[in-house]
Amino acid sequence: MKRVRCPKCDYDLTFDETPYAEGQTLVFQCPQCQRQFGVRINVPSQEQKPQEEEDCGAIIVIENVFHYKQILPLRMGDNVIGRYVRGTSINTPIETTDPSVDTTHCVINVRRNRQGEFIYTLRDASTDGTGTCVGTTLLRANDRLRIDDGTIINIGATTLILRAAGCEDEETTAESRK
Repeated sequence: MKRVRCPKCDYDLTFDETPYAEGQTLVFQCPQCQRQFGVRINVPSQEQKPQEEEDCGAIIVIENVFHYKQILPLRMGDNVIGRYVRGTSINTPIETTDPSVDTTHCVINVRRNRQGEFIYTLRDASTDGTGTCVGTTLLRANDRLRIDDGTIINIGATTLILRAAGCEDEETTAESRK
């Protein structure tokens, strides 16, 4: 049984929704105020609808001290990377105990160029001064660096490896073949 409420007088109506198809609209008349109103059956909200996410690549996280590996997918736009702490607003959290990784450490921006190829741009967002390193290059606050598949990024004692879209990690490929 489903319960609906009259939008005018808040009177509760109950009905059996099983004979109706998903998305079908029913019209009710309130017995109390005589107002007519429509209700759609079982229409999932926008949040509930599964959206197919485009493969934009991933970062492989290797925590040097503890040898713990994570694979975090990237999405279009800014991927804010940092240490996972409950309540932070980062969208690519790393589960780590490495104290030298900020809660907001760096950002990888993913976009497409005119040919449709993915472009990855890295920038530092750390606040404690540990910085973000690519090879021997330490990024400063306003520096932006274009990175490609296989680029090794160091944040604190943690290493990130970029896997561009369409490029697979050899270990992941071997595991999927099993």
